[in-house]
Amino acid sequence: MATKPVGWGSTSEKMKLKSLLLRYYPPGIMLEYEKSGELKTKSIDLLDLGPSSDVDTLVEEIQKAEPLITASRKDQVKLLIRRLQDKLGQHSNHKFYLFKVLRAHILPLTNVALNKSGSCFITGSYDRTCKLWDTASGEELHTLEGHRNVVYAIAFNNPYGDKIATGSFDKTCKLWSAETGKCYHTFRGHTAEIGHSAEIISLSFDTSGNRIITGSFDHTVVVWDANTGRKVYTLIGHCAEISSALFNWDCSLILTGSMDKTCMQLWDAMNGKCVATLTGHDDEILDSCFDYTGKLIATASADGTARVFSAATRKCISKLEGHEGEISKISFNPQGNRLLTGSSDKTARIWDVQTGQCLQVLEGHADEIFTCTFNYKGDIIITGSKDNTCRIWR
Repeated sequence: MATKPVGWGSTSEKMKLKSLLLRYYPPGIMLEYEKSGELKTKSIDLLDLGPSSDVDTLVEEIQKAEPLITASRKDQVKLLIRRLQDKLGQHSNHKFYLFKVLRAHILPLTNVALNKSGSCFITGSYDRTCKLWDTASGEELHTLEGHRNVVYAIAFNNPYGDKIATGSFDKTCKLWSAETGKCYHTFRGHTAEIGHSAEIISLSFDTSGNRIITGSFDHTVVVWDANTGRKVYTLIGHCAEISSALFNWDCSLILTGSMDKTCMQLWDAMNGKCVATLTGHDDEILDSCFDYTGKLIATASADGTARVFSAATRKCISKLEGHEGEISKISFNPQGNRLLTGSSDKTARIWDVQTGQCLQVLEGHADEIFTCTFNYKGDIIITGSKDNTCRIWR
């Protein structure tokens, strides 16, 4: 089993382990340690962990790879891994019920996103703003103003949730503080090879929050340094508008979807080279996503179906059929065993990932659903519709 400690330091420098914490999704152990008097954290990713994994062998591997895990910590690490295995063995059959309906903006909504805990969410709109809301009370916490056109793409830097990125039809992306609503950076210059600028329609953070990826109507994908606002590289290869662009958990791969029907392309995140193309849909790809471990890929299409692929073999595992209109949004639950889709047929649906069976239909919106997502625990869903409401389900 491969383990990957993130954020290595020199073993010659004095490091002292303070505490070990569990991370359920994706499975891993967080290490809090002191180095030169400063408190730091890093993680051991256990993306291949399963209920039947050999814990003793795994702990030996972790010890070899991570100097902070000394012999005296072995039993504690074993206990944590067994707790992770127990969690992985639990498959929730949670039924969702409508909790709240919110009217967020005067002009139409474009997107919604939850923070890690689901305690607050953000909305993008044609009114050129992004708003931050308290989920339980429905109270508006901040209005992020500054874009000169429609705010179309929005994201939290989960799991931290302290920053918000917004992408706009004004051809810029902005980075904001979730706490104060202050704008940190404006990323400009989404240009293709011929120098043509176009609207930004998708964006997401990498796991560390240090890079942002944006997709545009100019057929290109750009990776940015979130700290400096500088462009890292541009991915060129699609023949039409980019519908989605995102990193997998360990940031080794980038997945992009396009309206060119070639579907999805997988890219090496280190060098920006295309490594695979996934095909199969009969119409435009409108959305795509990785599961939390990065092992599975899901795609949603204007052909009214969704598909699940293995990221390793690039083979189709299941096909999701049942919507009566195009599917504009798709996302995995954190556990990776359920998929959520939103459609122009005014419904959102929950599906079994492996079988493709529809488990629940969320009804009530008066117009097409263009966005839907789970929170980090997988026990809250938010849907956004052209009826100009957000619905919270729990």
